[in-house]
Amino acid sequence: MSALDRDLLAERTMVVRRHLARVAERLPADPAEFRPATDASDAVTLHLWQAVQVVIDLALSACLHLNLGAPASYADAFRRLSGAGVIDDALATRLGRAAGFRNVVAHAYDQLDLARVLRAAREGPRDLEAFLAVLRDRLSPAAGG
Repeated sequence: MSALDRDLLAERTMVVRRHLARVAERLPADPAEFRPATDASDAVTLHLWQAVQVVIDLALSACLHLNLGAPASYADAFRRLSGAGVIDDALATRLGRAAGFRNVVAHAYDQLDLARVLRAAREGPRDLEAFLAVLRDRLSPAAGG
């Protein structure tokens, strides 16, 4: 891949990390404080959703760049990357669930289960970072990209 691709990935990685930092800043230590229609729940949900969306966009781009075809869904992008050996099956499954989270936020925000949002906000950032690291490693000059 070209330097432009590496630059774009670096820029998108910074965007994801900014969103994840906002999630961490607004996530209350006590789960009982994570209530609907509060600044904290709104900020955590919004920034996690945006971080997931950037990772989804990168997954779709990676599928096309690697000639894996156009995914039928966001989760399918991660399955295709797993099938090609880019990411492992477990990460693909978790990222597929993150894509499902994105869809719920985008289409049914008022029906969010805040316990699931809280779990996603605590556990999901590791998976998003892991995916970004895989792409970074594939794009490194030493990887022959």
